[in-house]
Amino acid sequence: MTLRHAIAFAAPLALALSACGSSDNASTEAEADTVEIPANEALEGVEAMPVEDPDANTQFVDPADDTTPAETEEDRIQAAGDSAADTAAAAADAMGDMETEEQ
Repeated sequence: MTLRHAIAFAAPLALALSACGSSDNASTEAEADTVEIPANEALEGVEAMPVEDPDANTQFVDPADDTTPAETEEDRIQAAGDSAADTAAAAADAMGDMETEEQ
């Protein structure tokens, strides 16, 4: 396929692809008829009014739970390091076993 054939084939495909687009993109300015009307239509059957929740942005803390975590961050780090060391030792042992078997 020559360059002319490739361009002649790609140009109509690009035009067809661009024709499939819509105007619903981020550059379209939000207007009342594009935002509020669909929202109002979606809420037509709702009778309840919104109420304020004073605890909406607070984190739940149980006042009865006055214990510290059983495992601290340092304990988790130490356990991960010990696990990595055990894995490395097991790998070294396995490599040593393989070398003695080959000889």
